Amino acid sequence: MDNNLKEIKATIKTGAECISNNGVSTQFSLLDFWRWSVSDILSNATRGRFAEFIVATAVGGHPATLRDEWDAYDFISEEGIKIEVKSAAYIQSWNQKALSPISFSIKKAKVWDLITDMRQNEPSRHADVYVFCHLKHIDQDTIDPLKMEQWDFYVLPTSTLNNYTRSQHSITLNSLIKLAPAKTYAELSEAVSDAYIDHLQAIK
Repeated sequence: MDNNLKEIKATIKTGAECISNNGVSTQFSLLDFWRWSVSDILSNATRGRFAEFIVATAVGGHPATLRDEWDAYDFISEEGIKIEVKSAAYIQSWNQKALSPISFSIKKAKVWDLITDMRQNEPSRHADVYVFCHLKHIDQDTIDPLKMEQWDFYVLPTSTLNNYTRSQHSITLNSLIKLAPAKTYAELSEAVSDAYIDHLQAIK
């Protein structure tokens, strides 16, 4: 096996691409797979990716820019701001006896270095800004993550989290509210820019 394998670059798909068998196209398309695998945007894993997409669109991100699974942060805005997105919801896609408590992970992470093919030694936070996306709706019959009015967004410079003394692993909604006011989808872009300025001033 070649020990100098190159990184495979993903390309944007349209959804019309079909599964083939020995060169013969089947009736099943990539869009069918997407519908099958990620239609439940309320589920934890899919909601997390969807929250990244929400924030990316709010700050001017282009849907044709591929999400990178292995980046040290979720994406970079058009202004060059490195952004990490976290999400949480009261309502889940499974049967619940009560609403889920809201907390967000803020753990430091060891980044995978694609050049050395190894993880870095010391965990850290690599984004400039964190956006915490709270799906606040509590009615199971009407919840719809596509409706931005059902979300609150809390934006913090990473420097604030680095100086957060209560925990370096997670932050509750109550603690978050004390650090940052809730923002709407329309307010996200300005809030991220402001938090980035605060972060730069804090690390000078």
